[in-house]
Amino acid sequence: MIDIKESALFIADAHYPHHGNEFMDLLHKLKNGEITTPQLFLMGDIFDLLFGYNDYITTFCHEATALLQELSKTIEMHYFEGNHDFCLKNVFPDMHIYSRDDQPIIMKLGENRVSLSHGDKYDAGFGYGVYCKLLRSKTTLNILKPFEKKIINHQMSRLPAKIICKKMSNFEQKAEAIMSHYPQDIDMVIEGHFHQGIQIDKYISLPSLACQKMYAITKNNKIVFKSL
Repeated sequence: MIDIKESALFIADAHYPHHGNEFMDLLHKLKNGEITTPQLFLMGDIFDLLFGYNDYITTFCHEATALLQELSKTIEMHYFEGNHDFCLKNVFPDMHIYSRDDQPIIMKLGENRVSLSHGDKYDAGFGYGVYCKLLRSKTTLNILKPFEKKIINHQMSRLPAKIICKKMSNFEQKAEAIMSHYPQDIDMVIEGHFHQGIQIDKYISLPSLACQKMYAITKNNKIVFKSL
């Protein structure tokens, strides 16, 4: 079982490049040593749209992917694929990549058993699960290749206008529904996806880098939110 180290850094839901430059700012701070960490956890939807088996999509965020790949040679990185970024093993060959099917992943933080995932797996509905399975298929992506530029351009033109930052009034109930999928011996659940930046008992909804302009670190075996 992998140990989450002291000062490990968690980034969730940066939605780069359409929702701010905070992600690139953070990567540059890691590169120049202004921020240091032994581990970087990328908790999904880091990019507004990025997937493997496709060269064209990487042209929209080449600087960021190249810098991430460079940093992954010296920092231990764990990438939990989200609903906006998936099939990434060939994009980031030096990272630990976890698909939606792989998630959640159990790790240890001190003596605590911690479950990590992007957050779109439980309490999402059967239809959404089927859709995700099809979309994340290499076969599907290859079938769509003749139409890739048209599809990608259309999606990329829509994403900047999407409202991604909003407080969920029923989030405590949603967190409770998600926690019902976990056994009692899990001490902590860490997810992104919801852009809430809140802890409810064992459940931690990470802040969105795009929305709250915050990330998280481990300190004394706890998760602490920090402003960029």
